[in-house]
Amino acid sequence: MRLNRKTRYLQIALNSTMEEAMTIIRSLPASPRIIIEAGTPLIKSYGMVAIKQLYALWQARLNQADGLAYVAADLKTMDRAATEVQLAQQAGASAAICLGQAPVETVNHFIDTCKQVGIDSMIDMMNIDYPIKTLRQLNRPPDVVLLHRGVDEETFNKTKPIPYVQIHKVLSGYNVLISIAGGDTIREVQRAIFNGASIVVVWKEFYHSSTQTGQLAAEFLKEVK
Repeated sequence: MRLNRKTRYLQIALNSTMEEAMTIIRSLPASPRIIIEAGTPLIKSYGMVAIKQLYALWQARLNQADGLAYVAADLKTMDRAATEVQLAQQAGASAAICLGQAPVETVNHFIDTCKQVGIDSMIDMMNIDYPIKTLRQLNRPPDVVLLHRGVDEETFNKTKPIPYVQIHKVLSGYNVLISIAGGDTIREVQRAIFNGASIVVVWKEFYHSSTQTGQLAAEFLKEVK
């Protein structure tokens, strides 16, 4: 499955354990507008099997709604682009994520390989002040530009803003989807959508499962419209 440019999505990043991830997925609304992210800590802990298991369970849930599962693998690729993309695709990923901080050769090869194997390319612009400058260096744009305030940035630098201001700058020059990460409140989700994002990434409220997990996901999904 590839992303629909006319649709807005909620991306839920799962970063804890496989047990928590499975419990959370079972509680989510069966909506094809929810992207499941195999977070970096999950992949580092469990390997490619994490992607495979998340995809299988999410597809089983979406069968109830005649939808197709979409799983993004947050590889944070910095080198060996083709190898990492192929591993993710073989495990069932619908998209893979590369760091915009990687060498331009790596980012170009990452985008090309994603296209060759039929998955979406996502470039994470965390710690890049001017994403448009990075995009200008590439042979072709990715499918998704991820504008990202990192977890440590938010924790240790309270003045660091979520890069909403970069959305229109990127969209003015490139026909890409914009994903926003770094905010987890309803207000922050609303601001991301208001400013033109197509994908909003959340994780804090989905690190551990609770009796409110499914309801919270449904509330977030209402705002992503």
